Amino acid sequence: MDYEVPQFSTLEFFPKKNSYCLCIPVINEGDKIRQELNKLRSLGVMDSVDVIICDGGSQDGSLDVEFLKGCGVSVLLTKEDAGKLGAQLRMGYYFSLLQRNYEGIVTVDGNNKDSVADVLNFIQFLDQGYDFVQGSRFLPGGAAINTPRLRHWAVKLLHIPLISLAAGFKYTDTTNGFRAYSRTFLLDERVAPFRNVFSGYELLAYLSARAPQLGFATIEIPVTRAYPKEGKIPTKISKFKGSADLLTILFKNLFGFYRPQKVTLKK
Repeated sequence: MDYEVPQFSTLEFFPKKNSYCLCIPVINEGDKIRQELNKLRSLGVMDSVDVIICDGGSQDGSLDVEFLKGCGVSVLLTKEDAGKLGAQLRMGYYFSLLQRNYEGIVTVDGNNKDSVADVLNFIQFLDQGYDFVQGSRFLPGGAAINTPRLRHWAVKLLHIPLISLAAGFKYTDTTNGFRAYSRTFLLDERVAPFRNVFSGYELLAYLSARAPQLGFATIEIPVTRAYPKEGKIPTKISKFKGSADLLTILFKNLFGFYRPQKVTLKK
């Protein structure tokens, strides 16, 4: 089968400079993504990784082209097709691996909740030969700040145990989108992430389980995730339908629903 990737447009501001890229999925993140990009620039992270914005179709003006160029963003990808987070990630992975040939990908949410200085730690572990590096706010050295109580216990009592059971690997954090993948892992035909079944949040759960299942070198590293003390929680997951959908994904993943069936991918 062919690679199943949504239609997207590409704006390349700078050529490839590094062996790794940082894919940031966003949609209407407003000032949060601007703060995050300014932080990445001020910390010097962009000297070691090429930043690729994976936009789901923002209409809030936050991704002004001149602003992105000024921050040092390498590429802006804009999805022009159906799908949510999973489609944005497939778009980013496809461009990163098959058009720019990066050796690995780090991902982080675009809502300024994460300790983006830790991007460099993810790169170090990819360099050491790890194929999947999961950021964990619950490891010693990490921090979970102002996490909503319901979300905290849902992660601890449902998400982590079900993903760990599916993976055969004892995770301490599984909902965190701050993670990294090797080129070898994502392009393995037994993984096959470029499928339309991964439209929403399925891909994150699937890849967390698939790496240990196939014996790919997997590790967690400490990170910080901070929610604001007041105001709306920065998330795209609705309280009831979104939570129900996530639970369905977890059980499908546990019983192997997302595993490829003799997939042969063509470039």
